[in-house]
Amino acid sequence: MTHAELLELAVRLARAAGDAIEAVRRAGFAIERKGDASPVTAADRLAEGIITEGLRGAMPEIPVVAEEAFAAGEVPEVGDRFWLVDPLDGTREFAAGRDEYVTCIALIEAGRPVLGVLGAPGRSSVYAGIVGEGAWAEEAGARRAIQARRPPAEGLHVLDSRSHRDAAATEAFCRDWPVRETTRMGSALKFAWIAEGRADLMPRLASGIMEWDTAAGQAVLEAAGGRVVDAAGQPLRYGKPGFRNPGFVAWGAA
Repeated sequence: MTHAELLELAVRLARAAGDAIEAVRRAGFAIERKGDASPVTAADRLAEGIITEGLRGAMPEIPVVAEEAFAAGEVPEVGDRFWLVDPLDGTREFAAGRDEYVTCIALIEAGRPVLGVLGAPGRSSVYAGIVGEGAWAEEAGARRAIQARRPPAEGLHVLDSRSHRDAAATEAFCRDWPVRETTRMGSALKFAWIAEGRADLMPRLASGIMEWDTAAGQAVLEAAGGRVVDAAGQPLRYGKPGFRNPGFVAWGAA
């Protein structure tokens, strides 16, 4: 399958997972805690099953690393090409009744995300892109091209995490830049906002963020002309031991 075909597969699965997530939300759900004390719901598990079964059924030769399976000890051997899946990024937002949660699917090749999908079922939106070929957003069945913007003269719009913020590190980093506005929000939806030119910068300098939290968002953002680097300014790589990221910074266009 070509990258374009794989992207459409991921989009279909993100939509199906999003429908399942919304069904769980309407029916009501319990919040459980994983070993690391992070929340998980039936929606996380149901969405992950839909996505992983679909990916393996279409391309069984490509390993799938998925958040809930990983938490349960299912860690496949990966090579240069594998999928990273976060079925419901922003479970805290989902549980709190906010719409800032997304389904994340990314294909990794040679340590870099080459395509990704962010499905935002609470907003009836999908963001997708292939690095080097462009990115788009779909709302109400209509697709439009999206592109990261250059920093506006009046100052940067900075995105900060609602529930995983390091205020001191973020403020120290932003002292070197003219900041006009800061918005706190949840999930990888922040990557989509930068990709479509609604914001300019997201510093997440604390380590410990998992690769499935960033891969799809990075692919969409880089497809839209932005970039994601580690705290030293080097490209953020994937397939690291434990699939754990260092701190990173997401930027709009140069």
